[in-house]
Amino acid sequence: MIEELLIRVKKNLNLEHDADDDIVTAFIHSAIAYAEGYQHLPTGAYKESQMSEVTKQGVVMLATHFYESRDGGTGGFFADNPQASQQSWSTIHTLLRIDRDWKV
Repeated sequence: MIEELLIRVKKNLNLEHDADDDIVTAFIHSAIAYAEGYQHLPTGAYKESQMSEVTKQGVVMLATHFYESRDGGTGGFFADNPQASQQSWSTIHTLLRIDRDWKV
């Protein structure tokens, strides 16, 4: 699954080289951990079970955001828009919410 996500994140970033594969992979692992926490799933849940396409897209977007914002800024071509980061997080949360295990 990580290899598939790496390919998707690199396509999303328009990254054609392998020099940053290690850092992108680390961001993917962080994004998966975030997704599991946000969706109220146990740590490592996606090592055991299939990830839906919606959650995969949320992970791809989150890993992309982490990569583009690794210097602490908004990153990417949205750098001149102060709401860009919030827009990214809002979209990511909307995607991850679909597979959320709602608890009372």
